[in-house]
Amino acid sequence: MRKIIHVDMDAFYASVALRHHPELKHLPVVISSQHPRAVIAAASYPARKYGLRSAMPMSQARKLCPEVIVIEPDFALYKTISAEIHQIFKRHTHLIEPLSLDEAYLDVTENLQQLPSATEVAESIRAEIFQKTGLTASAGVAPNKFLAKIASDWNKPDGLCVIKPHQVQHFIQDLDLKKIPGVGKVTYEKLKLLQLTTLGDLQGLQEHILIQHFGKYGQQLFLYAQGIDERPVQSERQRQQISKETTFDQDLTLIQCRPYWAPLCQNIWHSLEQKQLQARGVSLKLKLKNFQTIQHSKSFKHVLNSVDALYLALEQLLNELHVDEYAQFRLVGVGVYQLEVKQQQAQLDLWA
Repeated sequence: MRKIIHVDMDAFYASVALRHHPELKHLPVVISSQHPRAVIAAASYPARKYGLRSAMPMSQARKLCPEVIVIEPDFALYKTISAEIHQIFKRHTHLIEPLSLDEAYLDVTENLQQLPSATEVAESIRAEIFQKTGLTASAGVAPNKFLAKIASDWNKPDGLCVIKPHQVQHFIQDLDLKKIPGVGKVTYEKLKLLQLTTLGDLQGLQEHILIQHFGKYGQQLFLYAQGIDERPVQSERQRQQISKETTFDQDLTLIQCRPYWAPLCQNIWHSLEQKQLQARGVSLKLKLKNFQTIQHSKSFKHVLNSVDALYLALEQLLNELHVDEYAQFRLVGVGVYQLEVKQQQAQLDLWA
């Protein structure tokens, strides 16, 4: 039986900023840039009481909370503190899977400090993080990643939730399907139409029924309903995607967006070269003025062997979309995926 911990820092970016501004601790603070189209990167807990949240446009945030206090992000500082936190993780286990700067999975089935239980490991890690950084972390302890992630959110902020193996069935019985990874708004509405609202509701359904309604994801739902998640903690998890975006000061048509594609491709290519990676897949993102998002992606037989090949692939995606020439966009983005370590031998041309 595995022992998995999911550690999630509490309002990380905002909490880091508040270390330097303790007088703002009880006020609605958000981390955001001064860009006209800026969105919230993080919201303090007092700000969340007004309905402010990550990815919300600042224009909307100011309507909900006119007295909101905005602090510019400092990503270099966030990375430094994240590295300090990961050094604490490494004192307890070598099996660490970072998900972002402020959260990670740890497999402590065998912990390096020889502590008698995963619960004590989690408590020790939380205490060490606070002692080192002055920041609080919430943690979930469970037999698998799926349950550990849900548990870490159970008693936020500065909380700990432990799900022992014999408690799994009781815990998931009444678990709202909204909390399940992969269940977004569309999937949730579809589940509600089938009169399914909790994981317990799914337990009475056979696997093929869920697959019939939800495709491949139906199989994952079936396993979650049994409390099963066999995914290992991947300590050397390869970065899955590199993407770059540009938000405009005013809405632009697709033709007016054209000058922005080349710099985005150049930035992505620079990131690939820095990390000695190569990509086979390209993704495109367009956000309309009403915030509706259009996305398209394509995987190629051969790796992209130049920035020009990346640009040509992007042009292909744009042509396949058949976007209305009068549609106006507030944001455009490019991404690459199916990443692998760069090979030294000459690569075949994408278009060969």
